[in-house]
Amino acid sequence: MRNAAKNENKTRLNFFRLDATQQLPIEPDAAWAFFSNPRNLAEITPPELHLVVENELPLKMHPGMLICYKVRPLLRIPVNWVTEITYVEEGRFFVDEQRFGPYRFWHHQHHFQPIEGGVEMRDIIHYKLSLGPLSFLVNHFVVSRQLGRIFSYREEVLAQRFGRMN
Repeated sequence: MRNAAKNENKTRLNFFRLDATQQLPIEPDAAWAFFSNPRNLAEITPPELHLVVENELPLKMHPGMLICYKVRPLLRIPVNWVTEITYVEEGRFFVDEQRFGPYRFWHHQHHFQPIEGGVEMRDIIHYKLSLGPLSFLVNHFVVSRQLGRIFSYREEVLAQRFGRMN
């Protein structure tokens, strides 16, 4: 199944939402092991973003864990991004939230559901930009398109690494 990344319109609180789903022909435990390791994030992020993890990380993800990145999302200008893992249900889902970074608000849920022949991964992201009324234009012309490219890149990298569902 093709990665279905959909960026929906604003919510009543002027948040934006991205919903992406991908199925992989691997065991759910293997998907969990890969995605719950933040060291793998750079591998599934487009190289032009120059994502670098800046802090040492424990071997196992846990609530309260901070991950410090440097990324170049726009015009190669470096941006510091700090996320906190706020919730972990081993093997099923985890949540990361931005503490400092390019968004006014960022809440990213990562869900893993066993399916016949593999695992379905679903990402649900709620985000808000810090640009007031311009947020809608910037989201439409820049942010939602860039997030779509990031998830398309991720889909291809994961398909090459783990294969595609038949």
